[in-house]
Amino acid sequence: MKIVLHAAQDQEAWIAAFRRALPQAQIDPWSAAHAAQADYAIVWKPRPEILPAFSRAKAVFNLGAGIDAIPDLGAIAPGIPLVRLDDAGMAEQMIEYVSEAALRCYREVDAYADQQRETRWQPRPRRAKAEFIAGILGAGVLGAAVAGALRSLGFPVRAWSRTRRRLDGVEGFAGMDELAGFLTRTRFLVCLLPLTPGTTNLLDRARLSLLPHGACVVNVARGGLVVDADLVALLDEGHLAAAFLDVFREEPLPPEHPFWHHPRIVLTPHVSAVTLARETVAQIVDKIGRLEAGLPVTGVVDRERGY
Repeated sequence: MKIVLHAAQDQEAWIAAFRRALPQAQIDPWSAAHAAQADYAIVWKPRPEILPAFSRAKAVFNLGAGIDAIPDLGAIAPGIPLVRLDDAGMAEQMIEYVSEAALRCYREVDAYADQQRETRWQPRPRRAKAEFIAGILGAGVLGAAVAGALRSLGFPVRAWSRTRRRLDGVEGFAGMDELAGFLTRTRFLVCLLPLTPGTTNLLDRARLSLLPHGACVVNVARGGLVVDADLVALLDEGHLAAAFLDVFREEPLPPEHPFWHHPRIVLTPHVSAVTLARETVAQIVDKIGRLEAGLPVTGVVDRERGY
């Protein structure tokens, strides 16, 4: 079995990890000659000329859950499946990140921090947890995991997706016709959607304004889902209470961007759920084994939908 790997970062470390996990396979860095003979391809942020060379591969694996790092899905030959990561240790990290943000918003930690700076002793009325509705945009593997974690904390949870998904104990919404109804009662919005032509700029001023006064927004998916200027304006106007942002249109975020110094924005450098090497290698090795045995695998990308 011949596997060819191309990664924009840490390529040698990835190759070494896969060689340890698959000692019976020949694993080489990308070259046009190697790619033409590859049984499987593993890529991350490939250059435009990388993908067309995998002409006889049985599958192309993406070293990430999001596939927007692949510039042209059409560059992969028809009939060759593109397979993304399902979880690989990311769900637990995402649960930690979102749960901390939810509790920080629900318990009004930032409001008490303001009072501390003012040396003001003023207990605030406790919110009714039943009214602090969490809404998850995106009901895939990570969305389902986050929804379950928020339910375990006692929050009512609703989820929206392009097509209807059923999650235990979660109120479901689907399609653009139901998006407004999903937003109007969501006080804690978590964005876990893939970035596609249909989701780019989805959260603009009109849709963010549908959230109740004092709502919080968390974006741990992709920066292009949210219109930056509209988010800042609604925070400045007091309609939104806070935003927790881990992803951005341009990364690293430029020093002059208004997000850096906004008092109601918590900013982190795309660390809410990092790709873990051991878990990633194990998942891809398992899927290669299933494909070799003629079995189906999860994570196959629908190129028309873009995820």
